[in-house]
Amino acid sequence: MLVRLMYASRAADSVNQNELVAILKKSKANNAEVGVTGVLCFSTGIFLQVLEGGRSQVSALYNRIANDKRHHDVVLLSYEEVDERRFAGWSMGRANLSRLNPALVMKYSESALLNPYAVSGKMSMALFNELVASAAIICES
Repeated sequence: MLVRLMYASRAADSVNQNELVAILKKSKANNAEVGVTGVLCFSTGIFLQVLEGGRSQVSALYNRIANDKRHHDVVLLSYEEVDERRFAGWSMGRANLSRLNPALVMKYSESALLNPYAVSGKMSMALFNELVASAAIICES
């Protein structure tokens, strides 16, 4: 059974660009091994991530993330059973927010800053779908 999970968290102060790249590289390798796919957004100290895969694999990964010291204020935004993956092409894609038109974020929120704590999970998923449609997702090597 496939599921899709979306969460938001705040990054610990120690998370910088080098740490982010390391997280993405490790996630890409680990996720491929267990059949998890997804996309990560990181902006202004906030992680917003969608994970897809088998129920037990996604749940186990989310529990590890929730207990990871690099995250705090971890909030589950949505969890659903799905018939197919939306982000099957990425063991761990990353939203390239430097190429993102701020008007796209404004379409779903009160300001041009990414803040999933201030919008519904449904709105955050709609933003992800537009990121994919606009090819604003990149893969880290």
